[in-house]
Amino acid sequence: MTASKECGKAEGFQGSIAGLGLPDVIQLNGINGFSGCITVRHDERVGRIFFREGRIIHSEQGGRSGADAFYDIMEWRSGSFSLEPNVSTTSHTIEMNSQHLLLEAHRVIDERRAGRARAPQPQRDAAPAASRSGAAAILERVRGVPGVVYPVVMSKDGACVDDSTFEGESLAGKAAFLAMVGNQLGTIFRAGQLRSAVVHGAARHVLLLAGKSHYLSVFVEGSAEVGAVEAEIRKLLG
Repeated sequence: MTASKECGKAEGFQGSIAGLGLPDVIQLNGINGFSGCITVRHDERVGRIFFREGRIIHSEQGGRSGADAFYDIMEWRSGSFSLEPNVSTTSHTIEMNSQHLLLEAHRVIDERRAGRARAPQPQRDAAPAASRSGAAAILERVRGVPGVVYPVVMSKDGACVDDSTFEGESLAGKAAFLAMVGNQLGTIFRAGQLRSAVVHGAARHVLLLAGKSHYLSVFVEGSAEVGAVEAEIRKLLG
C-alpha cells in the first residue's frame, strides 16, 4: 500500500497518448519543473507517475511500484493520461533522472518484447575497474582537443563512467536523451543504430559518438566547428 493521494480527484489536463507521446509529456514536465501526478489509463489498468519539481520520484501500477511500475506504464501502446498539479506522495522509490529513466525503460521494453527480459542494471558503480581506467584515459586525451569544453564517457544505459560531477551528470542526461531519440529515429527510418549526433547551440554544442559498449559525449564551444572537433576526436581514438 502506498501513501499516495488519489490523483483522479484533482483537476488537470486530459490527453491522449496517441496524440502526444507519454515520453514527450514526461520531458516537458521535467523542463517545466512540474510537481504533481500523471495518471495513465490503458484498458482497465491505471498507472501513476509522481513528479517533484520536475523530477520523477515515484511510480505505481497494478501493485508494483518504483522503476518497474514506470517501465510497465511506458510499455502500454495506447491509452489516455491526465495531469494533476500539486498532487503529492510520501513515497520516494525512484532516484534516476528522467532522461536516464526513459533510456532504461526503452532498453527494458526492447528486451521484454524480444523475450529476453532481465532485471534493470544498476545506475551507479556498475562499470568494472578496467572500463573506468580506460574512460579516464579517453577523457584525458579528448580534453586536449581544441574546442572541447567538457567530455564524459557513458555506459549504454546512460550512467557516467568515472565522473560524478554536476557538469558530468548534466551532460550525460542530455546525451542519454539524445541517444534515445536518435535510436528511435534510426528504427523509424530503418537507418540502424545511432553512430553520432550533434545538437547545435549558440553557447555550446553537444556532440555524441557511439561505441560498441559506451557513448562519448562532449560539450563543444559555440564558436568551434563541430565537424572539425569530431574529426580530431575520431583521429585520437583511432
